[in-house]
Amino acid sequence: MNLNTVTTVLRPESAHNIREWRDGYAWLAGGTWLFSEPQLATDTLIDLEGFGWRALEIVSSGLEIASTCSIAELYRFDAPGEWTAASLFGACCNALLASFKIWNMATVGGNICMSLPAGPMISLTVALEGVYVLWPRGAPPREVAAVDFVTGNHANLLRPGELLRSVHLPSRALRRRAAFRQASLTNLGRSAALLIGTLDPAVGDLLLTITAATPRPIQLRFAIMPSAEALRAAIDGSIAADGYFDDVHGSAEYKRHLTYYMAEEIRAELAGMWT
Repeated sequence: MNLNTVTTVLRPESAHNIREWRDGYAWLAGGTWLFSEPQLATDTLIDLEGFGWRALEIVSSGLEIASTCSIAELYRFDAPGEWTAASLFGACCNALLASFKIWNMATVGGNICMSLPAGPMISLTVALEGVYVLWPRGAPPREVAAVDFVTGNHANLLRPGELLRSVHLPSRALRRRAAFRQASLTNLGRSAALLIGTLDPAVGDLLLTITAATPRPIQLRFAIMPSAEALRAAIDGSIAADGYFDDVHGSAEYKRHLTYYMAEEIRAELAGMWT
C-alpha cells in the first residue's frame, strides 16, 4: 500500500542518530503491518536496515536474536543439537499467517511489537523464557522479561520512540524438551490458541505458556509434573471464565475449550518424556 501521508524516510546508520522522538515518527523493519493499511498519523519512517544487526548469534549464555531478524532467517537457523527446544522455531514460524514471500521481510521484532494475541514470535520467546532488550530515546537500555512485555491486545510496555533491539533466549531454556499445540478455525488461519509446554527431564517440572486464546501470554510454572486435575485448576486460577479473547477467529468459549484440551495433551506428552 502507498502511504501517502509519509513525506520523509530516514536511513540512519545507528539508532543513536535518532536522539529525539516526535509524533509522526515510526520505526520501519519489515513493514508487514505498516504497509498493510493507511497510517494517517505517520509522516516519517525510520528504516532499521542500515543498522547492520546480526540476525542470530550463539553466545555462551544462549541465543541472541536481533529484532530485525526475518522469519525466514529464524526458520533456517541450524541450532546446536543439545538445544532440543529449538524445534519450536519452525513450529512457531509456521504458525504465522503469512506467505513464504512475507517471511523474507517480516521480522521477529515486528511480530512481537505488534503484540497481537496470536503473534507466534511472542509465543516462542515467552515459552523459551526470553528477555527483551529495549532501547529508549535518550536513556540507558533496559531489559524486560518476554512474559511481561505484552499487556493486552495490540498493547505492550514500549514507550514512545523506544526500540526493541534484541531477544535473548537462555541456553537452559533451549535445552528443555518441548511440546507444541496450535489450532485455528481454518487450515491456514490465524491461531485461535497456541500452547507450548517445556520440561527439564532431570527434574520433571512443567512450564506451560498459553497464547492466542488470551489477550496476553499466560504462563504457569509447576515444580513437579501436575495431575490433569491440578493443571486444569491452575488454568482456572490464572484465567477467568471471561478472560479469553473473543474475536472472529474463535469465540471465548471455543478458545477456553482448546486451552483445556491442548494443555492436557501437552502435560501427557511431556510426562512421558520424564526420565
